[in-house]
Amino acid sequence: MKFLSVVQHTQSEWLGHIEDHLEGRGIRFGYHRPFTTGGGLPNSSTVGDGLILVGGGGWGTATEGRLLPSLGEEVRLTRACLMMGKPVLALGLGSQILAIAAEGGSVVKPLALAVGTARRIKDGAFAGRLPAEFPIVTYGRDHAAPPDYAQILAVDGDGLPAVFQVGANAFGFSAHPGLRPAMIEDLIMEFDEVPPNISDILPTLASLGPKIEDALVPIMTGVIELTGWMDT
Repeated sequence: MKFLSVVQHTQSEWLGHIEDHLEGRGIRFGYHRPFTTGGGLPNSSTVGDGLILVGGGGWGTATEGRLLPSLGEEVRLTRACLMMGKPVLALGLGSQILAIAAEGGSVVKPLALAVGTARRIKDGAFAGRLPAEFPIVTYGRDHAAPPDYAQILAVDGDGLPAVFQVGANAFGFSAHPGLRPAMIEDLIMEFDEVPPNISDILPTLASLGPKIEDALVPIMTGVIELTGWMDT
């Protein structure tokens, strides 16, 4: 049975609907919470069969004064996984960590809550399973700048990478594809700083829930196929 290490950066943001897809396939996972007292990260020998990096709310990787406290350690861990060929699934802030670990970088963007649509630009992405369009909800700051050799699979409404692939089995999503709308409300309460215009966007989140769940089905099918997490 496969086992995945999940790094969580806030109390509010976790795997969400992705948990259902892993549990339904008998894939085990465990959370690591470096932001808690006594919490820490796995090392490259105990990470298991893959690494998942979840989003980070108000933390970033490029904005001075808002850098994720465990950023350096996580970049080194992610780079080690890439070197060993271990699958990486990186969501939100995690996609920035993946980009940096792969010798790309990240760019400064202010904290924002945004709802939009991602558009696939590479045919055959995720073994042909990535939807042509799918909803994305972003809560965070800064943005991944994947290395030149990365494959950009989908872009957001601004033309920025929404999904990218590094090597054969490492994937970055600028937004959490398994987001539960309640996570956003929890993130707003967890951090002192909040994005502008949240009162205009929050009412639309509940209606997006079913669309997010529907799009996640082919996305996770493709991810699990390419990562080999169902292989024996």
